[in-house]
This record gives sequence, structure tokens and C-alpha cells, in this order.
Amino acid sequence: MDFLLGTDDDDERSRRRGRSSSGRGRGRRRRRRRNRGGFLAPMLAVIILLGIIGGGGYYGYQWLNDVMVPDDFVGKGTGEIVVEVRQGASAAEIADLLEKQGIVASARAFTNAADAAGKSGSLQPGEYKMRKRMAAAEAVTLLDPSKRLLAKITIREGLRVSQILGELSKRTKIPVEEFEAAAKTLELPRAAKGKLEGYAFPATYEITPKTTPTEILSAMVDRYGAAAEQAGMQEAAKELRLTQHQLLTIASIVQAESGRASDMPKVAKVIYNRLAQKPPMRLQMDSTTMYGLNKYGIAASNADLASKSPYNTYQIDGLPPGPISNPGDHAIQAALNPADGDWLYFVTTDPKQGITKFTTNYDEFLRFKSEFEKNYQGG
Repeated sequence: MDFLLGTDDDDERSRRRGRSSSGRGRGRRRRRRRNRGGFLAPMLAVIILLGIIGGGGYYGYQWLNDVMVPDDFVGKGTGEIVVEVRQGASAAEIADLLEKQGIVASARAFTNAADAAGKSGSLQPGEYKMRKRMAAAEAVTLLDPSKRLLAKITIREGLRVSQILGELSKRTKIPVEEFEAAAKTLELPRAAKGKLEGYAFPATYEITPKTTPTEILSAMVDRYGAAAEQAGMQEAAKELRLTQHQLLTIASIVQAESGRASDMPKVAKVIYNRLAQKPPMRLQMDSTTMYGLNKYGIAASNADLASKSPYNTYQIDGLPPGPISNPGDHAIQAALNPADGDWLYFVTTDPKQGITKFTTNYDEFLRFKSEFEKNYQGG
């Protein structure tokens, strides 16, 4: 009975254990299902986050790329435009100018290209022919100083101002009247009395299409000032007991009368020797007389020699009132450093060959003069 009763009890406990065991199994299965759902959500979050980061990285890359690689056109551009780079403009300022005029796509592209070409510090003022919508690297090549729109005008030694103004007008296509008007506005030494003659230094000048007559002539006056300072004209004039204007006048006569640069110190010495005579000898230079009559030539006529011009050194004592030409470095140096000698006369006996002879003897001077007349008449 007990055994039988025990069996019944055991069966009942077994059933309860079975239910209990089955319930725990179902709980574990439910927990396993819940665990699978809990793992999926973080995975989805990670995937979404990675997508956001990836998308942000792409757009971030695009943003960095735009910053690091600025807008730039492709190719050599189209059309033609003249760009003026002003004195003292930096590479950044030039880049801004080119961007505003539609030549390059961005200022940064130009400065990067200039840096890459090593030309940021070598951009020079001037005018340049360029094109619209150019690649920045192409724009840099067109801003090379060798490609500036410049005209080189060489003014020869010994020209008169009237000849210089005519030459400048011819080369620039600007009416000579504008140069004549500009010459009256220049800042000149007081002794010049407003006359440019002698102060327009002969040299080679670079001009642009926008250079004005006043700017061109001012550059020539400035160049004379630099040459005079370098030569020490002011100090030399004091030592010679002359004014700088008088010294320049002597240099202009030397320039006009000399057949060769090597003769210039001797011609200068003849001038000084004549002025030093007691009483002073008149200079008797055909070049000064012809200048006063606004004539050209190497031999004044008898009528010319009788003229009442203040430049007629056959009729006046001492120097004429001002320069008769625009002397160069050689003539200025000769006036400052005349040769040693006692010559009182000289004659360019062969104008074609530029042969000049010097003497202290009047009779020999007359023979030189006959030699000149023979060569001159012979053509």
C-alpha cells in the first residue's frame, strides 16, 4: 500500500518536475528569442552610424577637396584682354584682379600656380595680354616680365629737344603738340628757365601704351639727375667755378662738336683754354650759332655768323645762355675731366671719318680749315 501510495506520490512529483522543467525550457527559449532581438538592434545602430560616418566622410572629403583644390579653368582661355599690374602689387593682389576680370576661376588657383612655378616674388608691373577663362598655370606663364607690352625707345646722344619730341611722337603715335605741352610742365632746375634742352638724358626707355608724355619726359629728366649725381657734377662745377647749368652747357657743346668720343676731352679743354685767356677768347663755335638760328649743319655761313642770337658765340663773350643739345655720359665726363693740353683751335677735317685735329697755332688752324673745306665740298 505504502509502496503503492509512494508510487502515486512519486508520479505526482515527477509530473510537477516535468511541468517545472518544461516551463524553464520555454523561459530559456523565450529569453533566447529576446536575446536575438536585443543583438540585432545594436547591430542596426552600428550599421546606421557607420553609414552616417561614411556619408559624412564623403562630404567631408568633398569639402576638403574644394578647399585644398580650388576652382580652376582648363585650357588656354579665349579672347584677349589687357591687364595692368601696378607697381608694388603682391601676388595675392594680382590674383584677386585676375579673378575679378574673369581670367582665372579663383585667386587661390593662381597663387598656387605661381608658387608652384616659383614666380610669386618675380611678378613685375606692366601691361600684359591675357585671355578670359584661362587655367591658372597658363595665366602665370603670360605674366612673365619678358611678355610685357613694352616699347623700347632709344634717344641718341646730341639730339636737340625738338628732335627728341619728334622721335617720341613718331614712336608713340602721340601728337608732338602733347609732348611740347608736357615739356612746359616739368620740374627743372631754376637755371633752366623752363627749357628742357640739356636735361632730357639720352638713353633707352621702356614705355607702355598708357605711358603719358609727361611721364616719359619726367623719366628722362630723372635719368639726367641720376647721371649728374653719379658723375659728381655739382662738386665739379664748384671746383671749376661754374654753375651746374654752365657745366651742362659745356658738355652739350662738346657733344655737338666732337667727331669721336675719344676727342671729347680735347674739345672740352679747348673751351676751357679759351675761357681762361686774358681777355677771354670768344668760343666761335658753329654749333652754338646754328642752334640759335634753329638750323642744322656743321658749317655756319657768313650771314649766320653775323646773326644777333644770344647763342652766336662769334658775337658774344663766354658761354651761350644754355645747352644746345642733350649730352650723354661721355660728353659730361669730358666736361668734368678735360684733357691736358694748351690747344686753342680744333677742326674736324674729315666729317665722314670723324677726324678732328687740334693746334695752338692760328696758321695751322687755317690749314686745317682748308682741309675741312676741301673734304666737305667733296661731299
